[in-house]
Amino acid sequence: MNVFSRLKNLFIKTHNPEDNMKKLLIVGLGNIGEEYHNTRHNIGFKIVDELAKDKEVKFETVKLGDRCEFRHKGKKFIMLKPSTYMNLSGKAIKYWMQQEKITIDHLLVVTDDINIDFGTIRIKAKGSDGGHNGMKDIQEKLGTTKYPRFRFGVGNGFSKGKQVDYVLGKWSADEESQLIERIPVTTNAILSFGTDGLTNTMNNYNGK
Repeated sequence: MNVFSRLKNLFIKTHNPEDNMKKLLIVGLGNIGEEYHNTRHNIGFKIVDELAKDKEVKFETVKLGDRCEFRHKGKKFIMLKPSTYMNLSGKAIKYWMQQEKITIDHLLVVTDDINIDFGTIRIKAKGSDGGHNGMKDIQEKLGTTKYPRFRFGVGNGFSKGKQVDYVLGKWSADEESQLIERIPVTTNAILSFGTDGLTNTMNNYNGK
């Protein structure tokens, strides 16, 4: 093989347009700061933290968030925890989608939902913000409601007017013990999204 052929093959390997199709952006929503650590509203952070731990990678602080990446079955998973606080999550997501040239169908937003029973998973290709301020900002910044989202039920065990206190509150001891079993299901679902696709993942994990 001559020098020209070797250079051509090297260019193809390092500039393969299919590489972008193999990249996914997994965004866990939450609020930064110790006071928000281990609260219901931060379940998105908790889930991607656990997946990073499983894959033995560490988050590093970057522009608008903390980022890490790993490869799984030929796919590159880029995980992000926005540092913009929950209500401005869309800014970080839009920035990193542009930086990594990731299409909207390769985005997965992981968040809490008070309208779903505790521990239940609901994955959808689109939907309304459901009153969730983080989702509302993402919708506004991306200009669409058609992006994959992964909602983890935190329940609605609060009295009228106490919603904010509830979602910003710490998990109960009983919830903590159940999360030990539920979190591995969520991380498997995220890996499934990347390798098996959205439809198969919805069929296999929704309601579980």
